[in-house]
Amino acid sequence: MNNFRSRDRARIADLVRHWAVEAPEANALIEGSESWTFAQFDDAIDAAADWLRAVGVRGGDRLMLVNENCRAVVALILAAGRIDAWAVIVNARLSDREIDTMRDHSGARRVIYATTVSRDAAAHAVRHGAEDVDIPGVGTVALGPLAEVDPEPVFEDGAKQPAAMIYTTGTTGTPKGVMLSHANILYIADTTGALRGVTATDHALGVLPVSHIFGLSSVLLGSLAVGACVELMSKFDPAFVDEALRTRLTMFQGVPAMHARLLEYAEEQGVTLSAPHLRYTSAGGSPLDPDLKRRAEAALSSPLHNGLGMTEAAPTIAVTRAANPLNDISCGPLIPGTEARIVDPATKERLADTDTGELWIRGPGIMLGYYRDEAATRTVIDEEGWLNTGDLAHFDGNGSLWVDGRSKELIIRSGFNVYPPEVEAVINAHPDVVQSAVVGRSVEDGNEEILAFVEIQPGSSPAPADIIAFAAERLAPYKKPSELTILDRLPAGPTGKLLKHKLLK
Repeated sequence: MNNFRSRDRARIADLVRHWAVEAPEANALIEGSESWTFAQFDDAIDAAADWLRAVGVRGGDRLMLVNENCRAVVALILAAGRIDAWAVIVNARLSDREIDTMRDHSGARRVIYATTVSRDAAAHAVRHGAEDVDIPGVGTVALGPLAEVDPEPVFEDGAKQPAAMIYTTGTTGTPKGVMLSHANILYIADTTGALRGVTATDHALGVLPVSHIFGLSSVLLGSLAVGACVELMSKFDPAFVDEALRTRLTMFQGVPAMHARLLEYAEEQGVTLSAPHLRYTSAGGSPLDPDLKRRAEAALSSPLHNGLGMTEAAPTIAVTRAANPLNDISCGPLIPGTEARIVDPATKERLADTDTGELWIRGPGIMLGYYRDEAATRTVIDEEGWLNTGDLAHFDGNGSLWVDGRSKELIIRSGFNVYPPEVEAVINAHPDVVQSAVVGRSVEDGNEEILAFVEIQPGSSPAPADIIAFAAERLAPYKKPSELTILDRLPAGPTGKLLKHKLLK
């Protein structure tokens, strides 16, 4: 079969067009009881592209999609690229404040809301004055008002033209728009698909959000790139996953918390999981616990693969190979085409690969930069194109990458990045709070829970639950602290710098 590589394509939608010619009647996308063949999918992309032009979206415009997984959103992402607009893909479960910040920063020409699959998207649509519209051949969405904004330059070269912008909050707590080119995403789709051994006979589960780069590049497009079928889910439902594994799934990729929830479901229901067609399963997006790996492998009779990625790398850096599963929880070797070096965090001198230090990488997946923030881009990418991942890592004697910690204060909750400064800023806005410190604590399922420690105003006596509720109204659910402790005074050094490492002792 023709292996349609990324160098043969200029835009991410081209991979669907290829299979619309090669295998037009093969199933491409399934959503509930509805499905699209590759021919129907390509027609839907064309219809969406025509509609976007008709509602004023131009090449270089930013098209914001407030979504949970569905066929209409996937078609719109690819249609945006087909007309050289950028798809700004955001999770509908984010708070009002977060959605508005991203809309304003991106300078979105239009905002589209996936109202048929997401109550949260529908609520944002009402708040923004969006109106329901039907896109023939695509589906019903809500369309926000047209904004008078300037388009960005358009490049024929797919390595220069942005396909998607995905926001990552960063250690400052300020959202940063990660600009990913068509070439970035196609490289990851092709490479990870090949390393997983995906073929046109595979049936993958698309439960990871397409607003998360892992769900977009690796799962969705990595499967479609070779003509495989992807079954979309807007929300993780272990009962549905159980049924799908028993009857049809050959591939199941999720964050560790999804695997843990599936095992919990099986125990609660008293059922034995069965996956007779499954040939590949993996965990990503947060650290993999060795006990969870052992239990998941035993339950599904399949190796649980692991890897490392980040949004700025589109996302995959290293991954264990389908042909060579590992018994440990390393992230496997680097993906082909990606280079790495281990650097002393203080001196920035290169260390031996087996020493622990900052992980710097370079390759075709590295982002174009942070949108409208050249200074922030320069702090993570040097003049030679090396990206500082912020992870502390080392390689073992077999070339597998191990993550030893994070030089940034990143917390990973249910596969989503949570940055303490953002949560602290919200808590500190409470009228009774003097200052706060937020840290992560690992739990058994490979997840991390969010702990907040708060110093309050003299004479005030707020309940911890009241401060958590205050924060919950202003944050996405996965960013809400699990516990909040009120202290007389937060631990600090001579300069007043908070000593967070003392909070978990």
